[in-house]
Amino acid sequence: MDDTAMRAPPRHYETTLDRAGFAFATGGGLGGVLVLLLVLAGGQSDPASLLAAWALGALFVTLGIATVAAPLWFVLHLLGRRQAWHAAALGAGLAMIVFVAGQTYGFGLLDAPPSDARTALFRWLSAAATSALIALVAAGIAVAMWRVAYRPAR
Repeated sequence: MDDTAMRAPPRHYETTLDRAGFAFATGGGLGGVLVLLLVLAGGQSDPASLLAAWALGALFVTLGIATVAAPLWFVLHLLGRRQAWHAAALGAGLAMIVFVAGQTYGFGLLDAPPSDARTALFRWLSAAATSALIALVAAGIAVAMWRVAYRPAR
């Protein structure tokens, strides 16, 4: 018996508009928690400031998801690429691109303060390392959103 006969058929996933809306809320809320944790790590402890950090973080993460990730995910959805790992890869990839660009003056395309080659190298290494950590978290957020939005097709 060949190997392909023993494989299970691929699972297809479907969503509804209400579950997609709940997924946006989940992504925004979890993104707000990420911002809150970063603010806490920065030493902030005032309750009003922490609440504002979470609320603004949730708002801006939701806007980012809606403007950047959602159109790309819509294309993947139409192509039938609806598995959790697709969501994780998209979330991690977008986070990596956005955060590396933010720390390297648009990948070096924007005006940056003068620095020597060694400083620039450390800026890029630091950007890659910190962005990789945030990309892992973004992948987790994307999988949580996927889990809220999708159910196996019947």
